[in-house]
Amino acid sequence: MINIRLSVAIHVLSLISTDSTLSSEKIASSVNTNPVVIRRISSDLKKAGILTSKVGVPGSSLTRDPSDITLFDIYKAVHIEKELFPIHNNPNPDCHVGKKIQHTLNVTFESVQTAMENELKNKTLESVMNHLNE
Repeated sequence: MINIRLSVAIHVLSLISTDSTLSSEKIASSVNTNPVVIRRISSDLKKAGILTSKVGVPGSSLTRDPSDITLFDIYKAVHIEKELFPIHNNPNPDCHVGKKIQHTLNVTFESVQTAMENELKNKTLESVMNHLNE
């Protein structure tokens, strides 16, 4: 299963951009998840320099305008795996497919991941928020 952290992070940032006083509990209510999940993702977004907060003050705020935050910025902040499509280990080297499948899939999956990353670089948080308002 592909990780859902990107979609949750975009949801979180969209909410915070409209109300910087929201607690992790209120955000979790919108996402329909546990506040701990929101705090973990928010922590990743802070480490990446996308979010900021002040000790003792509820809420967070964006460090840049939504038009200056690409979906790739968000993806990099919350993506755990290095590869979008990891490849299974230890195929049978005596099999005509098994001995070449890892290299073949690496080439294919790398080009797919690059295309996806390039597309995320062309989309901004603002474009997602504009679509929400349609």
